[in-house]
Amino acid sequence: MSASLPPRSPVGVWLIGARGSVATTVVAGCAALAAGLHPPTGLLTETPAFAGSALPALSSLVFGGHDTTDCPLPKRAEALAAAGVLPHGLTTAVTAELAAADREIRPGGPAAGDRRDEEELIAAFAADIEDFTRRTGAARTVVVNVASTEPAPSGPALPPSSLYAAAALRAGCPYVNFTPSTGLHHPALAGAAAGSGLPYAGRDGKTGQTLLRSVLGPMFTQRALAVRAWSGTNLLGGGDGAALADPAAAAAKNAGKERVLADTLGHTPQGEVHIDDVPALGEFKTAWDHIAFDGFLGTRMVLQTIWQGCDSALAAPLVLDLARLTARAHEAGLSGPLRELGFYFKDPVGDGPAGLPEQYADLLGLAARLRPSGTPAGEAR
Repeated sequence: MSASLPPRSPVGVWLIGARGSVATTVVAGCAALAAGLHPPTGLLTETPAFAGSALPALSSLVFGGHDTTDCPLPKRAEALAAAGVLPHGLTTAVTAELAAADREIRPGGPAAGDRRDEEELIAAFAADIEDFTRRTGAARTVVVNVASTEPAPSGPALPPSSLYAAAALRAGCPYVNFTPSTGLHHPALAGAAAGSGLPYAGRDGKTGQTLLRSVLGPMFTQRALAVRAWSGTNLLGGGDGAALADPAAAAAKNAGKERVLADTLGHTPQGEVHIDDVPALGEFKTAWDHIAFDGFLGTRMVLQTIWQGCDSALAAPLVLDLARLTARAHEAGLSGPLRELGFYFKDPVGDGPAGLPEQYADLLGLAARLRPSGTPAGEAR
């Protein structure tokens, strides 16, 4: 192993929304990959481009987190297996790892009737993270927000995502916002983030419809085709669909989708994205896009796409990538917004490109920066 971290040195991953579908899939999937039960499909950090970047091994990751629900992770995993998200038999194979992570989950908040003020909540959350890091012997802990989307704040009060983000900074932990929620974007946290000396990344993981948009948008621009309208519809089940049934939460989600089009096309075309909660779809989703564009001599044409997928299975490898890359960036002394991780996000922090090929090139540049001195590209870990 060429990593500068000692072999088997634990690296903590503290998940906000630790008993949700994405978090459960992350924990179960990491255990399955570490045991060699499944190939690392969808995990870029397991491809040759990252082999010399001294990333923490999957087997070294230890999990904990905050959540406001009390359903144990093994039981949550059983439900995901029944829904077709996790492979048959996997839950039984990784029950010990799920139970170990579940023991490290602490109550989140603020819950109804919680009388603690913002400072008390931040201090309590930070203490939970620090205790986890100390007890597990983790060399460092990365905090990743995978909780349900919250509405954008309408006043100066910190929303829950920002309370957790502030707690991560206070605990000395790098932070990744995989959701469209405010997190570190709140103006009250700008100074703390800038002065923390910590790396951070986000926001809103790019797993489906927007991933496709970040490829198609540049295609139209590079072929000098004029996009007149771009409309979309998302049909979602599960907890994500229920959360995004709130118009304010849906608006927060759609902002990132719209930004990708504006950045890649150079303008905002007509049309909107609609999100519908369809509980019968369970953990799966369908996204339609209808693109009206003009060709040579003004000939009017249309492109329609259909994306059908499982959000948790699409998100989990990205979360593992981000945790490993951010932990290594912290170890390497990087700080501030990790713009090179824009490949993973709809609304990335930092000043980076919007097209997927350019974002991928940036990501490979980060892989090179993370290699210890003297380590050639592609050297095995």
